Amino acid sequence: MKLIHKDIEKDGKGTVVLIPEEAEDMWQAYNIIRQGDHVRASTIRKVQNESATGSSTSQRVRTTLTVSVEAVDFDTQACLLRLKGRNIEENDFVKMGAYHTLDLELNRKFSLLKEEWDSIDLERIEMAIDPTQTADVAAVIMQEGLAHVCLISGSRTIVRAKIDQNIPRKRKGDVKQHEKGILKFFELVLQATVRHIKFDVVKCIIIASPGFVRDQFYEYMLQEAVKMDNKIILENKSKFITAHSSSGFKHSLKEVLSNPSISSKLEDTKALGELKVLENFYKMLQTESTRAFYGINHVEKANEAMAIETLLIIDSLFRSQNIEERKRYVKLVDSVRESGGDAKIFSSLHVTGEQLTQITGVAAILRFPMPELEDFEDDDDSNDNTVLQTC
Repeated sequence: MKLIHKDIEKDGKGTVVLIPEEAEDMWQAYNIIRQGDHVRASTIRKVQNESATGSSTSQRVRTTLTVSVEAVDFDTQACLLRLKGRNIEENDFVKMGAYHTLDLELNRKFSLLKEEWDSIDLERIEMAIDPTQTADVAAVIMQEGLAHVCLISGSRTIVRAKIDQNIPRKRKGDVKQHEKGILKFFELVLQATVRHIKFDVVKCIIIASPGFVRDQFYEYMLQEAVKMDNKIILENKSKFITAHSSSGFKHSLKEVLSNPSISSKLEDTKALGELKVLENFYKMLQTESTRAFYGINHVEKANEAMAIETLLIIDSLFRSQNIEERKRYVKLVDSVRESGGDAKIFSSLHVTGEQLTQITGVAAILRFPMPELEDFEDDDDSNDNTVLQTC
């Protein structure tokens, strides 16, 4: 997502101008735009013209409209957002108050005005415009003297660093200069890897090359990590996998990703973080039930005691048309984070999100046991699953 303009006042009211560049951006926009928002975009309108003789003709014209959104529909097949609402600005072709459906498409600019931008909306904007926030996979594609450090997010691959280092050739009876050059090259690649890869976000790092370069670099990296006590590398050692590539150029990444053994490993890591959290919750529910609760009222009670270590919440709750209900969930996330807890927002399109939805869409792992919550009557939570199905 490209951010063209952002103007948000202290009271939370403001406008952002965005250009969605890939399918993931349309999903983010779907989660941000809601009933009551004002959206301005270029659109096609069928216009009727009547002549002096009474005959009428129609033509399609391109114009720019601003509508007050009443309904949002996401067409996943066409990667299209349809926004139905009333025109709220003077226009040569469309009367004030007339209904129109805006189609938001890839690579088309739109502006979005909200009366109040909350923390969840702003977080989604930041994630959409900064690919490092959402890149599941990183890759170091290399050959002797050339390397590319890349981030892979959805269908997009971004080169974050290119290392092009001249390495002296091996000479008969003298390989020292060559070895020196290789070590310098590896040092630069390691620096770029640590600088450009967010290890707390990325779930898998591929090191690929022709020949044995990848294995030599991997060994060098681990040795340096031990020598320098680099905890980032050592703690994330399990995330690295090595693979064959035909060269160190970016285009070789495509063949690496299409390798069945690599693609299967990547599938396993896509939602690894969310899956582990969900598994931890279910395990806690079985072994220490006074530290695991689900349902909005139970979770809010735990939050009042600042007891939440990890909050699990489904993203569909933030698309609620009920403003007060939405604010309730946003407030919960903000409060948990302020008290030092971790809030994981699950996608309703992923299997982990579907599983969370089955237990009301809100759950929490606590820092300490709260047996008193087991006796807490929670009538609202019994209806939460029904509410979620209609969001």
